[in-house]
Amino acid sequence: MRAVVVERYGPPAVARVAEVADPVARPGEVVVRVASAAVTSGDARMRSGRFPRGFALPARLAIGLRGPRRRVLGMALSGTVEAVGEGVTALAVGDEVAGLVSGRPGAHGELVAARADRLVPKPAGVSHDAAAAVLFGGCTAMHFLLDVAHLRAGQSVLVVGASGAVGSSAVQVARLTGARVTGVTSGRNAELVRRLGAEAVIDYTTTPVDRIAERFDVVVDTVGALSTAAGRALLADGGSLLLVLATLGQTITARGQVTAGVATAKPEHASRLLGLVASGELDPVVQASLPMVEIARAYEIADSGRKVGNVVIRP
Repeated sequence: MRAVVVERYGPPAVARVAEVADPVARPGEVVVRVASAAVTSGDARMRSGRFPRGFALPARLAIGLRGPRRRVLGMALSGTVEAVGEGVTALAVGDEVAGLVSGRPGAHGELVAARADRLVPKPAGVSHDAAAAVLFGGCTAMHFLLDVAHLRAGQSVLVVGASGAVGSSAVQVARLTGARVTGVTSGRNAELVRRLGAEAVIDYTTTPVDRIAERFDVVVDTVGALSTAAGRALLADGGSLLLVLATLGQTITARGQVTAGVATAKPEHASRLLGLVASGELDPVVQASLPMVEIARAYEIADSGRKVGNVVIRP
């Protein structure tokens, strides 16, 4: 099969399309023919070898010193089941599925082997691009806002980085929960963030986040813009600070009102997100859908710091 291969850390150009062996479904797995796969910030970090401050050495020890041990990256996908491994009864060949395979990436190829229990049915009315796009940011937003902060209707939420993959989902998840949302983004993306459900939008180029006077029940920083002290200063009494992209120091010292760390991807969150996309209640915000051969361009967008929503590639 053809797949995007990354053999060493580096700029977008190190990702190239090559022929690799077809994956085989082990017990409990299925092989999915990929229709669309997201190119996420997580993929970009694994390709570049650039990680949040303090994580460079532990991350490289975990995934590879000079390059990722798993040469084919990609965590969020949508496609059709092509083969079923031993013991799999919930899925069958021909089923359209979507899911996150963050523990065992490989979605940037024509085929990927994935645990069957990590995949969920794709609603017929949801495109493969939309399904692949919504999962990474959407599941991250649901983990932090719903599982960690236990967000409730009527609470106030500040989303820093409100136009990115996680931020655009966080705005919508908070709005659907009944919260009052303020989004922080650049002026050029203000209208999008309002359309997604923010009642107020702050342009960080004219109003630095640490100068915001209002206090919030929940502050979620999706882009690593806040120090822990600056984030705490934005909280109302009893509020929660959620650091999605945290340094090692922030992760180690997070306690009480502060949560930092890796989001847990739950299939039930994926199912709920896909249902919301199917009903038109949630916009997956796809900035670009590119053929797999344009993977370098997809990574350039991901690396730019100006990605709006999500980028997907299509084998």
